[in-house]
Amino acid sequence: SSDLNKFQGDAALAIFGAPLPLADATGHALAAARELRLALKDLQLKAGIGVAAGHVVAGHIGGHDRFEYTVIGDAVNQAARLMDLAKTTPGRTVTNAATLREANEAEQARWTLMKSVELRGRGEMTQLARPIRATLADRS
Repeated sequence: SSDLNKFQGDAALAIFGAPLPLADATGHALAAARELRLALKDLQLKAGIGVAAGHVVAGHIGGHDRFEYTVIGDAVNQAARLMDLAKTTPGRTVTNAATLREANEAEQARWTLMKSVELRGRGEMTQLARPIRATLADRS
């Protein structure tokens, strides 16, 4: 199960694997991204979906008036950068190669590696991946 965590302006943050552990959280997150992409396809939205896996700090923050569960860390920042990039990528759904390697083989096979780019605020290159276009067999 995932936790749809935050709505920030026009963005939402979904967390997989916290607060409760989830086997193959990365695979579940990537599968959810593909399903969301198909659900949003017919809507006239310029949405982007970015998925990044990694260790984060999870917990409750805020005061009595606004107490919420959230995550902070590099993976959250990476996902936000990937989401921005996804808005101008065919299919509008992007992950990085490191995240893809964490998922199960069946999920990995549904994605294709792309070029490497330098994400904003990072010194190194990040290899991108996006879902393979759905075939007729996938749609059944």
